[in-house]
Amino acid sequence: MNGTLTYLVTGLGCLVAVAGLAVAVIMWRRARRQSTAPSAPADPFRQPDDDADAMRGDPRKLRPGDIVEIRGSSYGVRGSLHFTEGDWGWAEHLLDDVQGVKRWLSVEEDPDLELVLWTAEPGATVTPGAPTVDFDGRRFASDESGRARYTATGTTGLNPTGTVRYHDYQAPGGARLSFEAYGDSGSWEVARGEVLRRPEVMIYPQSAPEGKR
Repeated sequence: MNGTLTYLVTGLGCLVAVAGLAVAVIMWRRARRQSTAPSAPADPFRQPDDDADAMRGDPRKLRPGDIVEIRGSSYGVRGSLHFTEGDWGWAEHLLDDVQGVKRWLSVEEDPDLELVLWTAEPGATVTPGAPTVDFDGRRFASDESGRARYTATGTTGLNPTGTVRYHDYQAPGGARLSFEAYGDSGSWEVARGEVLRRPEVMIYPQSAPEGKR
């Protein structure tokens, strides 16, 4: 190879190297601009539970026929009660499993979403009204009480509409004790409640949305 050809080959190699370096620099600058570009503004009204509801189902939309999985145990929703007291409302859903075990799941926003799993205590002899109530070795303090109207759907054992008196108590650590009396002359029904974390509840809607049945 003569000197002129060698010079041309060497020059061509240098040009290719320089061009490659220029392309790399351009790509680096473009990536840097994209990484430093301002992101879309976050939705100020988005709630922390929105993503969980999208993945695990929305407890606020529960209705008879749906399936609820709580801590690995599956329950069917037999019936639902929707309560109103002034401008405040909440729901309670009657659940049962394949063994026939029945529990209630309450769903309330005040303002955060709260899920409580209730177990009836038919043998309890305590009554509400006092500032504190001792039950099963724990002391519960009065939390709230009142009177509400309800509407029932599915199978609940209650009339389609009616009223309920209630008195709720709470113990240190979050344990709950509830007293409910349906109708004006109903006797107090006692239930013990346990607050659930949102990841402990998975919902599988089975029933058609309202208006599409």
